[in-house]
Amino acid sequence: MPHVRSPVALIVLMCLCEVLTTLDAFAFASLLPQFRTLWTLSATELGWISGIFYAGYTLAVPVLVSLTDRIDARPIYMSGAAIIALSSFGFALFADGFWTALVFRFFAGVGFAGAYMPGLRVLIDRYEGPNQPRAIACYTAFFSLGVANSYLIAGTLSDLFGWQAVFWATGGAAAAAVVIVLALLRGKKPPPPSTTVSVFDFRPILSNRAVMGYVLGYAVHAWELLGLRAWIVGFLAFSAGVAGGSVSISPTIAAAFGAVLAIFASIAGGELATRYGRRRVVSLIMLISAVGGCSVGFAGTLPYGWVIFLTMAYIVLVQGESAALTTGTVQAAPPGRQGATLAVHSIFGFTGGFFGPLVFGIALDGFGGVESGAAWGAAFATLGLAVVTGPVFLLLTRPRR
Repeated sequence: MPHVRSPVALIVLMCLCEVLTTLDAFAFASLLPQFRTLWTLSATELGWISGIFYAGYTLAVPVLVSLTDRIDARPIYMSGAAIIALSSFGFALFADGFWTALVFRFFAGVGFAGAYMPGLRVLIDRYEGPNQPRAIACYTAFFSLGVANSYLIAGTLSDLFGWQAVFWATGGAAAAAVVIVLALLRGKKPPPPSTTVSVFDFRPILSNRAVMGYVLGYAVHAWELLGLRAWIVGFLAFSAGVAGGSVSISPTIAAAFGAVLAIFASIAGGELATRYGRRRVVSLIMLISAVGGCSVGFAGTLPYGWVIFLTMAYIVLVQGESAALTTGTVQAAPPGRQGATLAVHSIFGFTGGFFGPLVFGIALDGFGGVESGAAWGAAFATLGLAVVTGPVFLLLTRPRR
């Protein structure tokens, strides 16, 4: 079978595989209202299950991504995708409550640590030159296509065949990604290391002001983004319940549409950052997004159509920062340390991703529970208050005089 050679085909291949390995990531979030009823879970417990995925990711990513500075990212990627497949199959077979769900979602996060950033490294190691930022922007944006399909497939399959079918399908998709990369992508010998520093020595990255400015900005961005993605279906289900009767657009379809909008928002944000200055553009988007986060939750009792509109607008704002922050981190990385830099980027980012859904759930319980409009407003405000700190961190990216 011929291997992929052209740059365009490489981007298409890795973006397709990214979608396949992302389907599992938001399957639980898509079914959150169903699991709340089925297993009698509190909002805090739902936040733990959503957040533990990112805890698994954060613990595994320092090793798996840093290794891409010494070995080809391709086998790491395939191993990560295989772990996603096995954890999804395990969830379908054995998950029956809080603790079993926690275990399988943790290992799904470990697998995603071997797939997401190593997949980006597979791409950028084979796609160099002045157009590399656009390749990164495409990869980052297609994460949202995976999210959209995760919501859509989960909602559809669950309605037709039950929730177990969702995890059989997402596990099968991750297994397909392994086969595609194995069959169509050649291995690549990494360049000799430009430094004798240990691959797990993160001090050069942690002491790099420009890198850490983008990394810390990404951390609060991920807190907001992944908190929103974990709870959006639950929020829209609450609003639909307030509306009463049947609604023309289901919460999972609305969430999927929002994730599609996010693709274009991410690409547009990256282009604006390239043209008008990354720090200036991202800081402005973060400030507007913070206002949206502190407001949108209190709109949950408005007519359902308005809630969908306002939520979609908020999604566009949140996603507008994503590609620009990741590109900034990659381009500020010390020579020969892109893998370690992406590891630090992911550690901080997905630590935010762990706390975002969890703190959201704690706030939701603390201010009245899932049936309270004020509680949803307070929970969303935790996202806005997190991201408002982003422009302060981005000041670190300014050149020293």
